[in-house]
Amino acid sequence: MVPLLRASLATVLSGAAVISALPALAVSGNAVDLSARLQLALNADDRVQALSALMAPDQATTLLESFRRFSMRFPETRWAVMPGQPLADGRSTVKLAVNGTRQQDGLSYSFKANQRLAFSTQAGLITAQEVLSDQSVLTSARKSLPISLLIPDTVLTGSRYDVDVVVDQPLGKALLAGGLVAVTPQQVMAQQSPDVQLEPLGGGGLFKSVQAPFQPGIQTWAALLVHPDGVITVSKRVQVVNDQSKLNP
Repeated sequence: MVPLLRASLATVLSGAAVISALPALAVSGNAVDLSARLQLALNADDRVQALSALMAPDQATTLLESFRRFSMRFPETRWAVMPGQPLADGRSTVKLAVNGTRQQDGLSYSFKANQRLAFSTQAGLITAQEVLSDQSVLTSARKSLPISLLIPDTVLTGSRYDVDVVVDQPLGKALLAGGLVAVTPQQVMAQQSPDVQLEPLGGGGLFKSVQAPFQPGIQTWAALLVHPDGVITVSKRVQVVNDQSKLNP
């Protein structure tokens, strides 16, 4: 059993947990204005203080502690927040991306995460939010190992779907090993890294067919790829819905 790097689940805290406190953000109802304010705060010299200035005190404690831990793991990060297309129900959306690096024990770590969010506002405050998609990639390698994540954001209850992590560069004679495991909500919130059973991979990546639960909710997957040039850790959140009209929110 090979444990996943703990920072691989940092996106849950840097993204979902950060945004879970957004109902306290003091912003106008304008998605562009929200994007600009949040991006400035996340990229400020004192990010924790900048974020706390956007949130009510009773909402900020858990978020800021999670964000502080993430910032300690990846002190060199850059955040981008952009307004997205509104949903059919009128809610605004934003797209959040973070890129970070760190050096530890002679290794270079590169972290990338992306998240899409929907929110509602009232009287200048965000009153509700929903995470529409969330994924992260953590790479520890001597050189760049670009990959493609072919994993849907939303699936129907009970359906089968593919979880594919493809190494974009030719492997040549290199051997690849990997594994995939479901992450429980408790592990996500506690930042616990699941153990992944590795097995030899015959192709240029990890290709799995999985089944969605028969009840609506969230599935979170963690994948691990071991390449001669480094290790790639992936986390992906998949929303499970029972209405086909919700497949492309």
